[in-house]
Amino acid sequence: MTMQDLIWKCAAVAAVAGASLLSVAGASAGEGEASVHDFEMNRIDGAPQKLSDYEGKVVVIVNVASKCGLTPQYEQLQALYEEHKEDGLVVLGFPANNFGKQEPGTNKQIAEFCDANYGVSFPMFEKVSVTGDDRCALYDYLAGLPDPLGGEPKWNFTKFIVDREGRVVARFEPRQGPDNAQFKRTIESLLQQES
Repeated sequence: MTMQDLIWKCAAVAAVAGASLLSVAGASAGEGEASVHDFEMNRIDGAPQKLSDYEGKVVVIVNVASKCGLTPQYEQLQALYEEHKEDGLVVLGFPANNFGKQEPGTNKQIAEFCDANYGVSFPMFEKVSVTGDDRCALYDYLAGLPDPLGGEPKWNFTKFIVDREGRVVARFEPRQGPDNAQFKRTIESLLQQES
């Protein structure tokens, strides 16, 4: 099966399941084309992290919050990460206080909460803004993507799926958790692709 066939197959399945999947048949994140890999963000401990370090991996970018009704998705995200990290999956958590002020803590408090309550070992980043005039550069890029991928997150735990070349290929809304069948199929399909 060619990459184009796989993308079209995923698009058809995603349309039925209500997930957003961009057809990028024949496209590649080439020279001059923006990608997630173009950004550098600070890890939750303040250390800078180039997202290009995740080139060749399937990435889940998710805005997270500690005091949200969806916070238990941390457990599902951690399980997904543990199950597939050796296959080339990484989850990147971006705490944000944009929705209902549900992430009021400091970076240190957030890190302690995630470790104590969910044993989070996937990379966590400093608290950022994901909406409005003060949103960070990464989320400005994500918001600017064409429909159906683009737009600001509607709530905590919006998930953007990035292929091995740094292209955003799917978006899952907050209530479509990591245990959602279409979410799992999308991740597994991307992991089967070679970089």
